Amino acid sequence: MASTVTKTEVLFGKKMKRKEDPRLITGTATYVDDIQMPGMHHAVILRSPYAAARIKGIDARGALELPGVAAVFTGADVKDVGPVPCGASLPGLRVPHHHVLAQDRTYFVGHPVAVVVATDRYIARDAVDRIEVDWEPLEAVAEPEKALEAGAPAVHPQWPDNKAFDYHQEHGEVDKVFAEADVVVKQRITSQRLIPCAMETRGVVAEWKSGEKSLTIYTSTQIPHLMRSLVAGMLGIPENRLRAVAPEVGGGFGSKLNVYAEEALMGFVAMKTGKPVKWIESRRENMLATTHGRGHVDYYEIAAKKDGTIVGIKLKLIQDVGSYHQLLTPAIPTLSVLMMPGVYRCQNIRADIVGVFTNCVPTDAYRGAGRPEAMHGIERMVDILAAEMKMDPAELRLKNFIQPEEFPYATATGLTYDSGDYAKPLKKALGIAGYAALREEQRAARSAGRLMGIGLSTYGEICAIGPSPATPAGGWESATVRIEPSGKVTVHTGCSPHGQGEETTFAQIAADELGVDFDDIIVLHGDTAIVQYGIGTFGSRGTAIGGTAMYFAIQELKAKIKRFGAMMLDCDDVTFSGGRCVCDKTGKSVSIQEIAAASYRAMKLPPKTEPGLVATYFWEPPNFTFPFGAHVVVTEVDKETGDIEVKRYVAVDDCGKIINPLVVAGQIHGGVAQGLGQALYEEAVYDDSGQLMTGEFMDYCVPKSTMMPWIEDSNTETATPVNPLGVKGVGEAGTIGCSPAVVNSVVDALSPLGVRHIDMPMNREKIWKLVQGGAA
Repeated sequence: MASTVTKTEVLFGKKMKRKEDPRLITGTATYVDDIQMPGMHHAVILRSPYAAARIKGIDARGALELPGVAAVFTGADVKDVGPVPCGASLPGLRVPHHHVLAQDRTYFVGHPVAVVVATDRYIARDAVDRIEVDWEPLEAVAEPEKALEAGAPAVHPQWPDNKAFDYHQEHGEVDKVFAEADVVVKQRITSQRLIPCAMETRGVVAEWKSGEKSLTIYTSTQIPHLMRSLVAGMLGIPENRLRAVAPEVGGGFGSKLNVYAEEALMGFVAMKTGKPVKWIESRRENMLATTHGRGHVDYYEIAAKKDGTIVGIKLKLIQDVGSYHQLLTPAIPTLSVLMMPGVYRCQNIRADIVGVFTNCVPTDAYRGAGRPEAMHGIERMVDILAAEMKMDPAELRLKNFIQPEEFPYATATGLTYDSGDYAKPLKKALGIAGYAALREEQRAARSAGRLMGIGLSTYGEICAIGPSPATPAGGWESATVRIEPSGKVTVHTGCSPHGQGEETTFAQIAADELGVDFDDIIVLHGDTAIVQYGIGTFGSRGTAIGGTAMYFAIQELKAKIKRFGAMMLDCDDVTFSGGRCVCDKTGKSVSIQEIAAASYRAMKLPPKTEPGLVATYFWEPPNFTFPFGAHVVVTEVDKETGDIEVKRYVAVDDCGKIINPLVVAGQIHGGVAQGLGQALYEEAVYDDSGQLMTGEFMDYCVPKSTMMPWIEDSNTETATPVNPLGVKGVGEAGTIGCSPAVVNSVVDALSPLGVRHIDMPMNREKIWKLVQGGAA
């Protein structure tokens, strides 16, 4: 349906339905599994059933005898394929050489061991069962604190222990302020392993054209250009001979911010067999072999004065890295350290990270990537401090906030917060919730024997990842804007949107800047043969960096448009506005459509001006951006069942200037759903032998729509000076603000029973036991 929006309307800040949605909700979008090619073969991977084992031999003859099987490849065949890359770098980091197929041993359940290629997916699956592997099971360790113990089974025997890395950061006079503090509170806080559970599992289609010596890989990824560069290196082929395409991506949440063994493996298989090959991950495989998130054990200490002023923070962070490093595995916990002071004025911090190998799938980025863990920790500690000092948790927060006049604010961890007014969203959220009345209601509920809780979180996060010196692979972003001869506009963004709505929000920005109709703009992305090199979509960077790159490309175009307009109007002084160039002297004008046609016809050109209207811009941000917000959660606990009812959920988020309130609300709601999942339901559980016990949705609980509360969402807007759009980012805000607010609320509900802290997930059994224990 054509939009009714005209080019005279200002679209920045306007609620608009997403351009992307019709194809998504009608099933007409193209995902990896929708791709069909003549002669396509299918691959299925044999994975290790053991968390630790030696491979003494592999016999694939039974598989090869099955009609329709074209090939079987094992570790011996892929020795020359490069290892799975780790892009993060830390002093003393131990990096295992992780082959695309296991060599002589496996070190997690799900480790790829062999791949079968057949004319049919079901034949390939049957053939996998015919491969005989001579296993020698070994002792495994699946829990990070146990993996650090003396005598623990070695995940990688080439090293004397299971430490992957140590990392230390310190600022200020930590020992002094703790020695002089009036109050010190301590708490062990876990942020459990989570499984990202994207609706679309991973998938790869690879096609090798021997005549052209070119490889095309279609893959469900958030970083098509980086994937191309790294997989080309793994396969030993020139980068410009590899085309990467990210078609529609059915969710990523950080789990597809990676380069996986299967992407290079399918390229290898296509090159060896000469056939296009498709591999689609099953849900069980997805839970076993796609990266997990979180996996923290944190030991916090906070020191404060008797008036509630926070003076020092200590953190010992034990990070379960899993059995090897994926692209960003070691970097994720360092983000937790960067944000450990949260939104509070504290210049004395000490942090120590121990990265630990376990016989589990690696952890890596998952919605928020280190920042939810940091905010959960500091927000729980502030509530524990408030309880210790018998202060209202809102009052304690307001007392310790960094003040608006202090921005830009240099933190103890080396960041510079761009802008903020942290009291504003908290006061707004408290007002929406009716905080004072809620406390009165709570007193009445407790008198009646009911367990009602009120929880707050005031979070900050680091977004627009980010300046290149702070990233493993560049932090800039690119855009090409082309005005066609007809005046229609095509935007090529180096971002790779997969649900963030940039096809809509970028069109809103471009429509305002160029004065063209919203429906005359298309935004293309994800194909390295079409789009200039870009970094990708993650870390709430798409609009703050990619949108800014587009904005600057448009400014270059506008300057060129004015030169053409001046020539066509024979006027030295022209203004471009609303899609027209106007001579300031005569009032005569020409439209952008007329200018576009003339620029390509090129019968006459302005001095030193090329034909056409195309501009490419690569923008390097000078800083990160730092969104913030406040969430208020009201819960009630059923004493008989341990059930937690979320009765109110108020979210007030500040993501800078808002382009499209509908898109912002959608991001907040989705983020809250994942935060609620961690707080109440989700946990990746391994047994002592390294078997994943929660490898299906029967065992791994994600929130359903009926389990979600009504979200009362609102916003404040504090522009960032980092980019001309004033936008900060919102993709992870809901997740970051949610879990501490929910846990704080439930702890508050159970505080009359003597409960001080509850680790996530707060399932019914855990809460029921706490209620019974408290009552006893």
